[in-house]
Amino acid sequence: MASINLIEAFQEFKDAENIDRPTLMKVVEDVFKTLLRKKFTSDENFDVIVNAEKGDLEIIRRRVIVDDGEVMDPLAEIAYSDATKIEPDFEVGEELYEEVNIYDFGRRAILAAKQTLASRISDLKKNVLVKKYGERIGEIISAEVYQVWKKEVLLLDEDGSELILPKSEQIPSDFFKKGESIRAVVERVDLKNNTPVIILSRTSPKFLSKLLEIEVPEIFDGLIVVRKIVRDPGERAKVAVESFDDRIDPVGACVGMKGSRIHGIVRELKNENIDVINWTNNINLLIQRSLTPAKITSMDIDQETKHASVYLKPDQVSLAIGRRGVNIKLACELTGFEIDVYRDNEGDVEEFDIDLEEFSDEIEAWIIDELKRIGCDTARSVLELTPEELERRTDLEKETIDEIRGVLKQEFEKE
Repeated sequence: MASINLIEAFQEFKDAENIDRPTLMKVVEDVFKTLLRKKFTSDENFDVIVNAEKGDLEIIRRRVIVDDGEVMDPLAEIAYSDATKIEPDFEVGEELYEEVNIYDFGRRAILAAKQTLASRISDLKKNVLVKKYGERIGEIISAEVYQVWKKEVLLLDEDGSELILPKSEQIPSDFFKKGESIRAVVERVDLKNNTPVIILSRTSPKFLSKLLEIEVPEIFDGLIVVRKIVRDPGERAKVAVESFDDRIDPVGACVGMKGSRIHGIVRELKNENIDVINWTNNINLLIQRSLTPAKITSMDIDQETKHASVYLKPDQVSLAIGRRGVNIKLACELTGFEIDVYRDNEGDVEEFDIDLEEFSDEIEAWIIDELKRIGCDTARSVLELTPEELERRTDLEKETIDEIRGVLKQEFEKE
């Protein structure tokens, strides 16, 4: 059988890439019909038969047998005397099917065909990838870490396609190892040098939105809708939700019994604090809820300038501002208002302070409880006491106190 093995040209693609078999066979057929047109000026009387399983093909030439001297079209007809040389039993009027030896095209033509085929399949692969992930933007996918670089992580999906998770789209405390399976949301599909680059994200609000959809059936079913999400990845997030069913408490449904639903998401987001609040069109109420966990005494709102002055009791100010100002920053993003925090009944801006609970990732819970026992609820209240006094009033060792004070001082130095 005169055939050419095409494994070099497309065997590596047909199993690894998500290209359907009929499309692949059509591409191979088109490439070799182009080869036929170059050699014979027409491919009308040729059949290209592709065996995609084995990675080979046959080219069959069809001609009608005519009497000697009556050949009008050499491409479609063959003289009786020439036909009998191939098979003595042929008769005039029959169709002659003859296999074309691919090597008759010449080595250069075959090489060109292989290169064209590889190029066509490569383009096809790109189009399939763009279409596949273009339709999945905003969806969560799982992929395996293949390579970790300084500025990005290379992942492979179930089909072996390459995906990129840039450093800017990673949660600050993310740490990945080769072979590890991670979840991220498809952020966008970029084209770099005409090559599709699939960008994933773990910092996008869409990632948190999809995690909520997975964990909370009421969101998936459309009974609860997520109105807005704002995030400081790895630190804090605020989620505004609304229920279309008066019987369903949207906040309770999202948090779950004893926090069962939200805990899984918090772990996925590297202990990111998530505040779930009820959405409302009442801006006063929305601002009040957005500053959770702080409790507001009163506020003045200017709708034209989108500015709000919020007054709180002194012990609530640090809660409203949050560590590194994250809480108030997210509240501004959620409400669309510029919010200024003041002590209740005073016009001075409250001196920046931070609630001790904001340091739970650096200071152990029992130490925070011990400090609260002596009335120290904020960072400044701890720093206002001397190390000696802290050692005398608590059960903490001197080394522990020095370490705690160092952590708290460092936070104010950043500010």
